[in-house]
Amino acid sequence: MIKVLVVDDQPLVREGLSTLLNLRPEIEVVGTAVDGEDAWQQSLDLLPQIVLMDIRMPGTNGVEGTRMIRESLSDVKVLILTTFNDSEFIFDALEEGASGYLLKDMPTDMIVQAILTAHHGGVVLPKDFTMQVLKDIRLKTATDYVKPLPVGIEELTEREREVLKHLGHGLNNKEVADLLFITEGTVKNHVSNVIQKLGLRDRTQAAIYAVRYGITVF
Repeated sequence: MIKVLVVDDQPLVREGLSTLLNLRPEIEVVGTAVDGEDAWQQSLDLLPQIVLMDIRMPGTNGVEGTRMIRESLSDVKVLILTTFNDSEFIFDALEEGASGYLLKDMPTDMIVQAILTAHHGGVVLPKDFTMQVLKDIRLKTATDYVKPLPVGIEELTEREREVLKHLGHGLNNKEVADLLFITEGTVKNHVSNVIQKLGLRDRTQAAIYAVRYGITVF
């Protein structure tokens, strides 16, 4: 079973989500926390594999909580719980090491699938939501978030740019392969090339890069 910690300052959300997730055979909710610092302390004690982290909380918010957890426990994956009003914080959380984000009001099945995706090393970037977030960021803080394409992007082949775009939509290797009619092994090679050419750490950073620079809309 996947050990999960649920973090939210609202008791109804925190306990309700915990109860629903505990009904799933593949998940065990090992604890709950009320803010980012509490989540960090609980993570040190309980060693969850996945932390579902609300992004807006009094005290220590989800962005700071993500940073604290990822610095102390690099194997723990953090998924951000958010709403359409939180666009300005989402990229901050991703850059602090979150494995993606999902809406609080998503069906339980979708939340469970997101947990499974993150647990297996994937990135959770819901396509429609990501496009809305990008639109919001362009309107609110375009100079800070959606920047002109850096010079390094010119080193990518057309196929590598296609792969990068799909990473920004949160697709895994098989989904990209099916869309582009190539093998998963070829996709994996393209992803490795993208990461190397752009000087990124991993595919999560590649996905963030794609969204931040607007590559997902090309």
